[in-house]
Amino acid sequence: MTDAAGTLSASDLEPFDLFSGLGEAERARWASAATVRELAPGESLTAPDPTRFHLILEGTAEARALTGGEPEPVGSHVAPTWVGAVAALTGSLSAVDMVAVTPIRVADIPAAQFVDLVLAHRPVFERVMAVVRPVAGRIASVEQNRERLASLGTMAAGLAHELNNPAAAARRAAGDMAEALEVLGSTLGVFLESGIEREQAGELLALQRQAMDAAKDAPPRSRLEAADAEDGLFDALSQLGIAQAARLAEPLAAAGIGADFLARVGELAGPLTPAAVGWIAASLSARELADELIDSTARMSALVKAIKRYAYMDRGEVVAVDLREDLEATLTILGHKLKHTRITVQRDYDDALPPLEGRGAELNQVWTNLLDNAIDALGQSGTISITTRRDGDCAEVDIADDGPGIPDGVREHIFDPFFTTKGVGQGSGLGLDTARRIIADRHHGSLSVSSAPGRTVFRVRLPLTQS
Repeated sequence: MTDAAGTLSASDLEPFDLFSGLGEAERARWASAATVRELAPGESLTAPDPTRFHLILEGTAEARALTGGEPEPVGSHVAPTWVGAVAALTGSLSAVDMVAVTPIRVADIPAAQFVDLVLAHRPVFERVMAVVRPVAGRIASVEQNRERLASLGTMAAGLAHELNNPAAAARRAAGDMAEALEVLGSTLGVFLESGIEREQAGELLALQRQAMDAAKDAPPRSRLEAADAEDGLFDALSQLGIAQAARLAEPLAAAGIGADFLARVGELAGPLTPAAVGWIAASLSARELADELIDSTARMSALVKAIKRYAYMDRGEVVAVDLREDLEATLTILGHKLKHTRITVQRDYDDALPPLEGRGAELNQVWTNLLDNAIDALGQSGTISITTRRDGDCAEVDIADDGPGIPDGVREHIFDPFFTTKGVGQGSGLGLDTARRIIADRHHGSLSVSSAPGRTVFRVRLPLTQS
């Protein structure tokens, strides 16, 4: 890059459609505000100040979207043309980088001077706004869609992980149960072939029921206690000549079975002791596996229910919204982000708060943005507090965290479109702007924030009925 690549004159601006209709003196004002530089191919127009306005005098530049991965080409700009008006007018960082494709000569105007010049020359103002309005709308639409897709991708990955755990547990339990049922069936065949007496069979059945009842009432044990119990049973099983002592010790120990119980089985079953002990252990395993299947499928059902609730599937746009249920569904959706942290969530729901009229899916997007921001603000530890209350004809929802707080210079801009404190490609700066528009424009409510170190509160106020 070469600075001071010549000076800019009023005549240099004549080829630009932006200045058609301006006199030489007016164009001279623009020329005097500009700094001319030359860039080699591959150099960025937007560095080091991404909010400047650029007049490309010679050469070709390429716009590349910054998405967090490889920059994605989105269009070319051939001299004479101008770029950077949106960033200069809004003062926000652009999600697009301008890179020289050929050697180019460019004139830069600082954002503040550009705004003053635009306002001073009405024809220029009208041309700039004619271009900026649709461009800003397209950028907002693209960024909102990208943010939704990124959010959906994150939630889909988290939900896939959450669903995979109980699904894998259910698949494993089903496989183990098939094995246990095979043992139960084959043992009955062994008993019948041995010509076991009816009375003897009845006593063995009584022992089996005793073991099943003991399993229901068995108190929970620590890992060390469980290991000690299994070691004791392993010795007792080995003394009875049972070859699979290591495998059978675990379900028997979990049910609270002791060496005395096994000795009674041995006295009663005689040579059938290995089959009888395996039959009792398989019965205990089948019961435990059935409980595990019930728990796993219940977890999957709860996740599916939360997803359906979150998305308001098969329901109209304006519905009766239960804030408690929707906040809990959102927490379930974000569960994958909380799982590996030490963040606690405190709830203080107003039981007397009635359902409100609203667009449930859109409000859930608000709760997602606010809770996701709170999780990011806390990092690995802290507390998120959710409070609902009624205030006259309105419902209020507070989402608070005890994180570091929002600095004063940032807090006054957090609801501005495209404003973000995150790195390039990590956030579009539209999350809180979208939340504010959903609350204010779509539901006639308000979204406010108060923040100090150790306490940040976003307050949503919503009318209970929509006119």
